[in-house]
Amino acid sequence: MIAYRDAMPGDGPELSAMAQRCFTDTFGSLYRASDLAAFLDRAFGADGLPSQIGAPDFAIRLATDDGRIVGFAKVGPNALPFPQAEDANAVELYQLYVLGGYQGEGVGPALMDWAIAEARTRAADTLALSVYVDNHRAQAFYRRYGFVDVGRFDFPVGEHVDEDRLMVLAL
Repeated sequence: MIAYRDAMPGDGPELSAMAQRCFTDTFGSLYRASDLAAFLDRAFGADGLPSQIGAPDFAIRLATDDGRIVGFAKVGPNALPFPQAEDANAVELYQLYVLGGYQGEGVGPALMDWAIAEARTRAADTLALSVYVDNHRAQAFYRRYGFVDVGRFDFPVGEHVDEDRLMVLAL
């Protein structure tokens, strides 16, 4: 049975490993090994995701199955340059990751509902995210929640630069 809870500092190593596995399973074949390793270290290494657990600007929600992390969502201050970003009180959805065996089981929707509620708790008027241009499944998922595509974003993975789509949801 899937349970949901806020991340705690002790979750750092397991959360880092889960995030790296999820990203690699989904996108790993797209990159040179050196670019992938650099990205994984920057995003999910000790100075990345684990260091944000408990940080006042970030909130991280976990989905667990028998105590094992199978999904997570992270929200925090917006850093995306979407149109009207300067005029918006925006929160960014940095990641919403679900391990492959748990996709289609309601984990993603539960984490998205949490992310939207968390953004509203922070008095945001916009929830922003970026998504890989060819990740059509994720884009369709976000559109079901009312997100709209507002432009391009260059997303670095090591020295490689991907095209992402910027999507926003008016809250």
